[in-house]
Amino acid sequence: MSSDKVFQFALAASLVTHGVIVFQNVSPLFAPESPKERKIEVKYLKQSAQAKGPRAQAVPRMEPFRKLPETVTANQNSPPSFPAEKSPFKAGKVMMPSGSTFSKPSLAKPDLISIKKKISLPAVDMDKSKINNPSYISYYQLVREKIRRSAYQNYTRTETGEAYLSFVVAREGGLEDVHVIDERSSQDSYLQATALKSIRESAPFPAFPKDLNYPRLSFNVVISFEVE
Repeated sequence: MSSDKVFQFALAASLVTHGVIVFQNVSPLFAPESPKERKIEVKYLKQSAQAKGPRAQAVPRMEPFRKLPETVTANQNSPPSFPAEKSPFKAGKVMMPSGSTFSKPSLAKPDLISIKKKISLPAVDMDKSKINNPSYISYYQLVREKIRRSAYQNYTRTETGEAYLSFVVAREGGLEDVHVIDERSSQDSYLQATALKSIRESAPFPAFPKDLNYPRLSFNVVISFEVE
């Protein structure tokens, strides 16, 4: 009986001893580790005089302005000549002799020569019953100007001469009749055809003004074709 108590006492003492040892090693694992403060040590190195030399030379030194001469002259020196082996011109390239001259190529004469056309409508005998009417004269001038512009577009050749024509215009400006008076015109079929075409293409003309209370009016016109 006493031996069992001794054994139990020894076992209890062993368990206590091992428990203390185990808890001492385990407790640092669960306890939060306090941050350790680290001291940063800054050291300044003194640069030697030899190392300061190149840095000091990098700063440019300001010099006083030099006094320039009042007059500046340029020497006209010829450029240096290149040796044959260092010549910038490629070998085998034919050079023009110094005494050669260039002849200006002759320009070919143009086949077409610009022609300045001149078309005019000289004054002709007007109807004596309407010659004193300003509205009739003003309307007649409008008709002549419109025919002249059309003749400039249709006259494309170099024949010269005059064409005397008579035509009738209705009250609304339509062309009712036009014909060439042969005895007073140049006997050139091209000029007569151009004059007829110019009057036909000018129609319709403006309507009569209110002062010209006529169903139709007749007009005479001379178209002169000239080349300068």
